Amino acid sequence: MDAINPSAELTEPDRIDRLRLIRSDNVGPRTFRSLVEHFGTARAALERLPDLARRGGAARSGRICSVEDAKAELAASRKFGIAWRAPGEHGYPARLATLDDAPPLLAVRGDTKSLMRPMIAIVGSRNASGAGLKFAGVLARELGEAGFIVISGLARGVDQAAHRASVESGTVAVLAGGHDCIYPPEHGDLLAAILDRAGAAISEMPLGHEPRARDFPRRNRLISGASLGVVVVEAAHRSGSLITARMAAEQGREVFAVPGSPLDPRAAGTNDLIKQGATLVTEAADIINAVQPIMERPLMRPMSEPDSEPFESDPQNQDRNQITGLLGPAPISIDDLVRMSGASPAIVRMVLLELELAGRLERHGGGLVSLL
Repeated sequence: MDAINPSAELTEPDRIDRLRLIRSDNVGPRTFRSLVEHFGTARAALERLPDLARRGGAARSGRICSVEDAKAELAASRKFGIAWRAPGEHGYPARLATLDDAPPLLAVRGDTKSLMRPMIAIVGSRNASGAGLKFAGVLARELGEAGFIVISGLARGVDQAAHRASVESGTVAVLAGGHDCIYPPEHGDLLAAILDRAGAAISEMPLGHEPRARDFPRRNRLISGASLGVVVVEAAHRSGSLITARMAAEQGREVFAVPGSPLDPRAAGTNDLIKQGATLVTEAADIINAVQPIMERPLMRPMSEPDSEPFESDPQNQDRNQITGLLGPAPISIDDLVRMSGASPAIVRMVLLELELAGRLERHGGGLVSLL
């Protein structure tokens, strides 16, 4: 892992190129990172997209975001008070930048200083009990008084209680849709209060993007990724809050859980988290004491993938066919693909990149991939 150092501000052409690349078909955050790492710049990667997609088996290349569309999105964002920030720029949460699927650009609105302070996420049931709502508020207020920013997803229930209790000290709302598509709609006043004081809102989605079901887990990775740790106040089995807790663990963040009655299904998930090793929380001091040592460590960014040969080496059809033949609907690790195919890591990654840009590959957590 490499230590994170703040980078210089992007030039406007660089910002346009980054926005064009992430808005192009079949380019997600991980693919963006691979493309830029291996081709040097977003502009160079944009030039390679059609050829890579063709080699991956696409009948025709996917849509590439135009310069005009990118400029129009940036102009509309500015009118809305949004700044698009890249990892390393002021206003981009430093811990979020350490993720291998960190957003290449983040739409930021509000007080950017709050985004540079240490954050604790508080999440939980949308249908929370009165006791759960009250305790979420107590935790949020005390964490704010201790100098932490509370980050959550602006949802009903625990999220709302945590935001409202920390408005004065600073809180960050992570949106699943665009900044103009607040969900739920009745929390528009809460978001306005957050922005009017010492808080901020962030999203990776463009203006006009209405949140869909699959956007909420994507949002949840930002909540956990930007934080030192995630506190789950109440959560039933198979709830979104448990997804956030799982993501936090995968990202190396601390996971905290508030215990509840075994008779209340809203506490089933949090009680299970404690059984699985989450830190039990009965007061804010439990969280503060656990994260203090973490705050003293330097932040590290993910290592670039080592290449045993230049990434731009073109795979031979034999290698391409062999690697594709090993793929199927069941996820398989990239390390296993390298071992089974006998091809170099660089060749395997190039073939996977071609398939992804052709819309034929799905990436899963933990370095797993599958064929669509």
